Amino acid sequence: MFSKSRINETGSKPGDTEKTKAPETPLIKPLMDYTPLAPKGKAGTSILSSDLTVVGNLKTAGDIQVEGTVEGDIRAHMLIVGETATIRGEIVADDIVVNGRVIGRVRGLKVRLTSTARVEGDIIHKTIAIEAGAHFEGSVQRQDDPLSAGRTALPAPGADADGEIA
Repeated sequence: MFSKSRINETGSKPGDTEKTKAPETPLIKPLMDYTPLAPKGKAGTSILSSDLTVVGNLKTAGDIQVEGTVEGDIRAHMLIVGETATIRGEIVADDIVVNGRVIGRVRGLKVRLTSTARVEGDIIHKTIAIEAGAHFEGSVQRQDDPLSAGRTALPAPGADADGEIA
């Protein structure tokens, strides 16, 4: 096959007859190298495609980008609701960008509704930005720590407004 010329190597002489060894390479290569998207210990961005419907709650320390439909609550570090997305449930995240539709409560440190956003529910935030063209039905409330606010508990069946059973 091919051999390496020893003329340019240091210490070799034109009269040397010693054969050079090719570096050993495996004859069979793996079909696919697995490389994680995010380093260990660091959460990456999870993307839910537009043809995906999730029924249930989602919780992560990382980031989520939703393009499909989620029927349940979402808790994440950062949440991006895509233009084709619909979320029916409460969303809680440090940073929330809504491009699509949300039906439910939104709680975040930074909440941004873009011009294509459609939100039906209350927004509890530390900072908020609403672009021209965004549709919003509900109340807006500023809190220093909106992530610690829990859902209001419903009274037990047969209980009065104070939660006591008559």
